[in-house]
Amino acid sequence: MALPPKSDGNGALNGQPGPADGQLMIRVLNQYVKDLSFENPNMGKQMLAQGENPNLQVEVNVNANRLGPDVYESAITLKAQCNSKVGKLYEFECEYGGMFELKNMPEQALEQFLLVNCPALLFPFLRRIAADMTREGGFPPLLLDPIDFASLYLRRREQAAAQGNAPSLQA
Repeated sequence: MALPPKSDGNGALNGQPGPADGQLMIRVLNQYVKDLSFENPNMGKQMLAQGENPNLQVEVNVNANRLGPDVYESAITLKAQCNSKVGKLYEFECEYGGMFELKNMPEQALEQFLLVNCPALLFPFLRRIAADMTREGGFPPLLLDPIDFASLYLRRREQAAAQGNAPSLQA
């Protein structure tokens, strides 16, 4: 039985070049719920007025921050509100983040990576939380369609350019 390659803790395996030698290294250090809220204010009224198709509004935002040398946070904020003639059925809000170590990432690629690639890695976990919370709240699970984070990023860049700003990472 062969032993797995031995790492020196810096990404180098058995003396092979590590990130210090200019190789790109990407590591997910942590994933976590930063904020979570679910409100179900009108369940009694809703149960008496069944049969109506509710109105669902969903909002998604992505942000990134530099936490330290080569360490960044990318976070998705998801807000979903479901309303009917009865009133607000539920309101779900979650901010789900991840901490990433990025070594030797070209500066011009950093923002796009943090606002497109990192959220794409995090989204399936946020999607699961949204489905579980709405189901546990007594509603059908909120099953979100995949999100094209690249088009969100491009739209954000266009809006910033129209306003004369360039989106940047928060320090």
